[in-house]
Amino acid sequence: MNIKQAATDHPILQVLAERWSPYGFEDRPVSEADLRSLFEAARWAASSYNEQPWNYLVATRENSREFGRLLSCLVEANQVWAKAAPVLVLGVVSLRFAENKKDNRAAVHDLGLAAGNLVVEATARGLSVHQMIGVLPDKAREVYQIPEHFEAWTAMAIGYPADPAKLPDALKWRDLTPRQRKRLSKFVFAGQWGQPSPLVLQRDS
Repeated sequence: MNIKQAATDHPILQVLAERWSPYGFEDRPVSEADLRSLFEAARWAASSYNEQPWNYLVATRENSREFGRLLSCLVEANQVWAKAAPVLVLGVVSLRFAENKKDNRAAVHDLGLAAGNLVVEATARGLSVHQMIGVLPDKAREVYQIPEHFEAWTAMAIGYPADPAKLPDALKWRDLTPRQRKRLSKFVFAGQWGQPSPLVLQRDS
């Protein structure tokens, strides 16, 4: 089994087990048709009151000027490796409901749901997505004239994962390390906070 495939305790969809976030990407473009399907998957995510508060700015390496503009909105540590990705995406969220202008407490959650849909669609197509919280919201607002009450929240690098052996040592170990997760008993509770639910205790014991 590929070391990046999840060693699950319970059956899950294969596409979820295969999903992972590489730091290295092949020098290979992603087709426009595939990108449209990724955003179509995001489009059909659930959202509070069907608000759909997500917005995306996208740039490909084929357009070096636009790619450089979006790259500049990432923190320096992310720019180091993300500059090799064929596609960069900035996730922007509307923090207020369009109808009544009240704060939307679900907005960031819903941006995450849309990203989840996009990532699953990408994995099913043989693509990988590396999501980042390390963005520069003020820089993004300046570069793209993002309006008030909208905020650049996350970014994504999209492409085909590279052979880790070809990566610099500083990144190689990250792509070669097997994935790990908390056991269910560490986050599925019942009765009171921190008390594992009986539902998950048997397998985790």
